Amino acid sequence: MNKGRLEAFSDGVFAIIITIMVLELKIPAGNSLKSLEPLLPVSFSYAISFIFVGIYWNNHHHTMQAVKTVNGGILWANMHLLFWLSLIPFATAWMGENHFSQFPVTLYGILLIMNAVAYTILIVQLIKHHGKESVLAKAIGDDRKGKLSILIYTTAIAASWINTNISIGLFILVACIWFIPDKRIEKQILK
Repeated sequence: MNKGRLEAFSDGVFAIIITIMVLELKIPAGNSLKSLEPLLPVSFSYAISFIFVGIYWNNHHHTMQAVKTVNGGILWANMHLLFWLSLIPFATAWMGENHFSQFPVTLYGILLIMNAVAYTILIVQLIKHHGKESVLAKAIGDDRKGKLSILIYTTAIAASWINTNISIGLFILVACIWFIPDKRIEKQILK
């Protein structure tokens, strides 16, 4: 099957997720800089989630450039990823509205792990379909960044029971690891 519909549908879902998140940002009650203070936790949770969604969109885009076709398993793996991504606005709002308290931060970490696992499943399905010698398989390799991310998310969830600031710092660490565009796929495509 052609990959075009999968890409178009996924891009639409990514756009909707970001739109839902931005609609959660409320207008301040006053007209001074002081009136923005109560919105800082919500704005910060929005910013970090926007970055995570952007990272997934960027990597999804690069991944799709490395493949030629898709099959039913890939379509379902992609839907699985989109499902977990679609829950990010809920966790983002809950975390921001509750000033990064334990349970919202724990849930956010769980959702980040589920997104990482879902993305890994998508990659496995794509490599299975295209073969171990495909451009994507060569580019992904042993996926150290993906495995490290899941380990850091797990640590962040455990840390949320001690101090949620540690968890937020670990989430930011993963975002920093992935923020710089992953060149593995680009390098393989340009060979």
